[in-house]
Amino acid sequence: MLRDLSPSAVFMGLLAAFVGFASSFAVVLQGLRAAGATEAEAASGLMAIAIAKGLAAILLCARTRVPISLAWSTPGAALLVSTGPLPGGFAEAVGAFLVAGLLLALTGLVRPLGRLIERIPASLAAALLAGVLLTLCLAPFRALAFDPLWGLTILLGWLIGGRIGKIWSAPGALLGFALVVVFGVRPGAEALSALSAAAAAEPVFTLPVFSVAGLVGVALPLWLVTMAGQNLPGAGVLKAHGYPAHAGLTLSLSGFATMLAAPFGGHACNYAAITAAMCMGEEAHPDPKRRYWAAISAGAAYVLFGVFAGLAAGFVALAPVVLIEAVAGLALMGAFAGAAAAAFAKPEDREASAVTLLATASGLSLFGVSGAFWGLLAGGAIHLIRRKA
Repeated sequence: MLRDLSPSAVFMGLLAAFVGFASSFAVVLQGLRAAGATEAEAASGLMAIAIAKGLAAILLCARTRVPISLAWSTPGAALLVSTGPLPGGFAEAVGAFLVAGLLLALTGLVRPLGRLIERIPASLAAALLAGVLLTLCLAPFRALAFDPLWGLTILLGWLIGGRIGKIWSAPGALLGFALVVVFGVRPGAEALSALSAAAAAEPVFTLPVFSVAGLVGVALPLWLVTMAGQNLPGAGVLKAHGYPAHAGLTLSLSGFATMLAAPFGGHACNYAAITAAMCMGEEAHPDPKRRYWAAISAGAAYVLFGVFAGLAAGFVALAPVVLIEAVAGLALMGAFAGAAAAAFAKPEDREASAVTLLATASGLSLFGVSGAFWGLLAGGAIHLIRRKA
């Protein structure tokens, strides 16, 4: 394994972890608070789920030699915001997190998703990936609208780095982001003081309480949105890049990791999609067989972020989220272009691919399930109808 290690893979893994943490940690904290967690319990939940997904990803990649990245369930956290607190408070929510983790593990052990993933046409998997990436790839231009000078600094860093070499495009963008934070945002003494205070976060154990309300109102919906909104597109991203999804192993391990994190406030972990693509592209390594080190590096960084969850949350909060997303979008430009090209390579599949891509990117949400699921469902239906016609 050590012979496969490369600086580019380590960098892309660290960048993926930074982006994954920075772009959605606020949603996780908000969801846990909405479920009744105190500030200390919410910080503990963030810590627990970050460490759990990091360790699980390291184990997966070491076992499979495939760049399988894990993430926390962002749609699951958003679901917690919409459902609000249970009658039994946060302890009842923790019980629901445990049940959701058990459901995820059982789904992996019986392996129905693995059979489903194998049946997804490659063009639709590529369209799903392009749709997932599209919104984030628009972020550099939203950053220009937010602040032209700050957005242009990040964009120029990406362009100049790319002139040196393709693998330096993302580091150039990250350097531009650092310059913006130091010389543009310029956090004041009050923000830095809050940052040092945030470093004191500690794990908080919550004894779970199980109830029918928790099962029906949180556990089952959390399992559903995590499967439909994260695991299905995440496995599709692997397929689009030519890697086996290892669905059974990944789902069962992420489910067990969720169960371990739940008593400390962690809600759910699952396949990553957007940050996973950062670990699978040529920027990680020209040889696809050596890119798994990017996902291992991302996992190690997540563990580190988890240990210093309070400090990490305070640091990334110093800059507007749109700037962090801009760095990620620029790093994913190549992945988006490749996915779009593959999605529309076959003329007979173009209509189905277009529906999949557009529905996924639209932000559509029905019954608490994200557009990625509905896009793949609609594109698959059109694919079947056109093939039978």
